Amino acid sequence: MNKVFLLGRLTKDPEVRYTTSGKIVAQFTIAVDRPYTNAEGQKEADFFPIVIWGKSAETAGNSLTKGQRVLVEGRVQIRSYDAKDGTKRWITEVIADRFEFIERRDQWDRNRVYDKPAEAGFPVATPSVAAAAPSEMSSFGTAVSDDDKIPF
Repeated sequence: MNKVFLLGRLTKDPEVRYTTSGKIVAQFTIAVDRPYTNAEGQKEADFFPIVIWGKSAETAGNSLTKGQRVLVEGRVQIRSYDAKDGTKRWITEVIADRFEFIERRDQWDRNRVYDKPAEAGFPVATPSVAAAAPSEMSSFGTAVSDDDKIPF
């Protein structure tokens, strides 16, 4: 089975074009953080070229912007071509079946301007307020603190 799910940020705005047969295609690259840091303690990322066709390509071109988080579902494709210098070149890319917005555009725009959630207009609950508020979900058990590991 050839199936891939990638969660990352666009490195630039999607490029949308039409083929000679009139089909619409969008191409963009997403940066996906690796789950660990390197020897210097810095995060590293992998960069995946994405190709998407049809109505989804049009939506991506009209809606996605550089830096925005997106979830891509698709398959890995490896293809080759002969370059002008006569050498054979190989390209590995993800052919997307679909994508999902991880952030709303207005939320993304506000996050680009502000570093702190409270300044961006997002409500921030302090521990004393959150602890004092009665929970409608109390019948589901006790709350898990941020420090506890979730078992999945």
